[in-house]
Amino acid sequence: MADHRRNDYDVTNSVQVSSTTAVAAAVRELFLAAWPGESFDRLARSFDDFDRLFSGRMPGYHGVDTVYHDRQHSLDMTLAMMRLMVGYERTAPSAMRFGGERAIMGIVTSLFHDAGYIRESEDREHHNGAEFTLYHVTRSARFLARYLPTIGMEAWLPVATRIVHFTGYEIKISQIAVADARDRKLGCLLGTADLIAQMADRCYLEKCRDRLYPEFVLGGIAAAADAEGALQVRYSSGLDLLRQTPQFVRDTRLRRLEGDFEHAYRHVEPLFGGRNPYLEAIDNNLQYLDRVLRAERWPMLRRNPPLFTAAPNPLPEVRGLMVNRLKRLWA
Repeated sequence: MADHRRNDYDVTNSVQVSSTTAVAAAVRELFLAAWPGESFDRLARSFDDFDRLFSGRMPGYHGVDTVYHDRQHSLDMTLAMMRLMVGYERTAPSAMRFGGERAIMGIVTSLFHDAGYIRESEDREHHNGAEFTLYHVTRSARFLARYLPTIGMEAWLPVATRIVHFTGYEIKISQIAVADARDRKLGCLLGTADLIAQMADRCYLEKCRDRLYPEFVLGGIAAAADAEGALQVRYSSGLDLLRQTPQFVRDTRLRRLEGDFEHAYRHVEPLFGGRNPYLEAIDNNLQYLDRVLRAERWPMLRRNPPLFTAAPNPLPEVRGLMVNRLKRLWA
């Protein structure tokens, strides 16, 4: 293992989370240890289908072109989800355990939780998946509704299409209705995995500045006209987004991780001897960002993480789309 964590590896620096094959192997090992009587076949197929979808090899889709929510993010999140589920299963009362079938549904939902960012082949209106930002989770739910029957899991469709909303902001968490308490717990784990995988990414700060900001512009989050037509600016630049990141992380930990998701992040701790490598990585990122902000030394953020989209290098095109949208907004 390398001494320093590599840019496209998980928080333990042991799994290459840009590789579908590597993450599938890590998930398989954890899954079979937790649910030894279950078959991994449906999950193996789902990983293959995920790779086809995101790489642009699935008929009817362009492949992923969002530069922040790329293939690595979904795989990193799925590995975190598997760890959370296994840790939960080890400590939950028998009546509240997930069981293998529900765990499979949780991983499939995790793999495709950002499928809503991917454009259909016949779409001539949109130029980048980030334009779906404000309603991408609803689109992900629609994809899951089409996909689950293809792997014999249509019975889980009502649950998966609801709990995927724990990863977004389109529906308040308190308003996501599920009948079984285990499914609500699964939703909490899903939302937690999405957040901690992002914020614990070794290149989280550079990705916020260089990749999330363009997505926010294209998605109408960074700046948008209000009901009277006046321009409302939330983030004026990638650096402005970084300046607001410490408060975002603090609010997210308090309101989402501790509040809405009922400190579900702690379920990884049984796998790491009581430690939480995700929170440790998040704290390291925030401490480093604090140093950068206090000194206003932006060259300290010098990592150039690899990008895993269907196209080899979509950043120039995405930046061009961002500039054009900003020009239209200011005009």
